[in-house]
Amino acid sequence: MKEIIYSENSPKPIGPYSQAVLTDRILFVSGQIPLDPKTNELVKGGIEEQTRQVMENLKGILSSAGMTLDNVTMSFVYLKNLQDFPKFNEVYAKYFKEKPPARVTVQVGDLPRGSLVEIAVIAYKF
Repeated sequence: MKEIIYSENSPKPIGPYSQAVLTDRILFVSGQIPLDPKTNELVKGGIEEQTRQVMENLKGILSSAGMTLDNVTMSFVYLKNLQDFPKFNEVYAKYFKEKPPARVTVQVGDLPRGSLVEIAVIAYKF
């Protein structure tokens, strides 16, 4: 079974994709960029503010599926500039204090709307 998950507390998709898809007990969350869900505009500020917004967007989607960040088993992080990694990591760590998920972090040439960070996650419903 494939269930589409949608959250009003996260930005509307900016393309032909779902915010997340739940199959059995596994949730696949599309990459989130730091869009304000109320305005669908990129948040102002640097990597810290953008990372915070992405994490809040992820929390909104997870909540709509009856999950929290504790359910995240894998995250995929895309940074525009790896020089931002220490500041990004400081904010990210505040959201995953205990038992953080496995993670991939890469630098990419560009991200949608000029974002500095994009994060996609996989979560498991215990």
